[in-house]
Amino acid sequence: MPTEPLDPLLLLTGASGYVGGRLLPLLEQQGHRIRCLSRRPERFTGQVGPRTEVTRGDALEPASLDAALQGVHTAYYLVHSMGDGRDFEALDRQAATNFAAACNRQNVKRIIYLGGLGNPDHHLSKHLRSRQEIGNILRTSSAAVIEFRASIIIGSGSLSFEMIRALVERLPIMICPRWVRILAQPIAIEDVLAYLSEAARLPDEIQQIFEIGGPDQLSYGEIMHLYAQQRGLTRWMIPVPLLTPYLSSLWLGLVTPLYARVGRKLVDSLRNPTLVSNNLADRFFNVRPRSAEAAIQRALVNEDQEFAATRWSDALSAGSQPKSWGGVRFGSRLVDSRTTTIPVPAAVAFRPIQRIGGETGWYYGTWLWQVRGFLDLLVGGVGVRRGRRHAEEIRVGDALDFWRVEAFEPGRSLRLQAEMKVPGRAWLEFEVTEVDGQSTIRQTAIFDPVGLWGLCYWYALFPLHEFVFAGMLRGICRAAREQKPSSNTTASGAPSTPSVPLPAE
Repeated sequence: MPTEPLDPLLLLTGASGYVGGRLLPLLEQQGHRIRCLSRRPERFTGQVGPRTEVTRGDALEPASLDAALQGVHTAYYLVHSMGDGRDFEALDRQAATNFAAACNRQNVKRIIYLGGLGNPDHHLSKHLRSRQEIGNILRTSSAAVIEFRASIIIGSGSLSFEMIRALVERLPIMICPRWVRILAQPIAIEDVLAYLSEAARLPDEIQQIFEIGGPDQLSYGEIMHLYAQQRGLTRWMIPVPLLTPYLSSLWLGLVTPLYARVGRKLVDSLRNPTLVSNNLADRFFNVRPRSAEAAIQRALVNEDQEFAATRWSDALSAGSQPKSWGGVRFGSRLVDSRTTTIPVPAAVAFRPIQRIGGETGWYYGTWLWQVRGFLDLLVGGVGVRRGRRHAEEIRVGDALDFWRVEAFEPGRSLRLQAEMKVPGRAWLEFEVTEVDGQSTIRQTAIFDPVGLWGLCYWYALFPLHEFVFAGMLRGICRAAREQKPSSNTTASGAPSTPSVPLPAE
């Protein structure tokens, strides 16, 4: 059996995509030397590990591939053009042809490729036909090709999962065409990544197509029901005999974040069952995929963890998230964020934020907050009667009117989770950063709506939120400017001696 290099170099294409973006940190954690191929290397600045390099290149530009593949032992091919407005089949065909030829020239030993499930003897959709054609093209190279064919990938941010989420969250009653009843074998994104990472350790001579999927064979409709159960929603599905992929794609374009052209290609592929026909993967890999129910549950939990760790100043500035009226959408969440810069140190800018609520009030429209609290009491909520434990001190877990302190970093950030009655979950976050003696305050309202009523709640109140939250931020800035930094300011940004709470507007 051939001996692998002691420290083989891996090339990762598609590192900015859904699967590649999650595979990169996993490979880094496993200690691999990695080279990422990207058309825009600058977007990876400060985001890769010390054993990862990023090189400029494009699979559609053959001249850029030789340098990228030089010295590479294993290349991950995760390139896909379905979102392109041009002929995606021709683009994918050309990119794969270029890549296979470059792998020949650079003597690459292995190519790992992620394609799509579907019986090639049936009349496959253009999308599935193209995915399998790419595998065939890659096999024209001298490298051993390991091709994974997967069905629906369940994970926050995946195209199929986001379509399911949007349909279930927005439509209490769904008109279901035939494709909703076609069987698939969904697999969790974590299990897909496990297969991909383990493949890099297989012997060089292995060349095989592996069909991968979870243990459940379910229709899209059944997956929607599982998602609805996890979110505590009741949904009714009314089957109809005919709804063409074109009409379905227009419908998806109205009620989901998918582009209509991508939705059409995706819906067209759903007419084909995508089921695993053998268990060959079990013989070569240690992965035992989880159930669809567990995959959905994990997707929602992971989304919460990723959301909690997100720095909105970074995420919002990325500019790659789809916009929606009433905020920017991140997964199931709607985000309304605004910033302002004032000429005071961060400790001074943060001081009014640390005093928010209770006797201090909310710096703008406090009477509106009191009305909201009274309405909350009427429906069995906590209202604003709790006030706050201390006028200035804050600890994680403190009650603050009808909010709860979820995260607190003295002098820098405060995140509150709503405990009032709302059709979903809500947060209010403040973050202060200082550069050259000036502080930027970011205020972010986040809402995770549950079902149609949650969306209606957000959109109905959004004009009022624009009025109240913008006024609150102005009031915080005014209160900060009226203060003067003093020698008895602590590291937390609060004075070491008692002070009079700032008046509410």
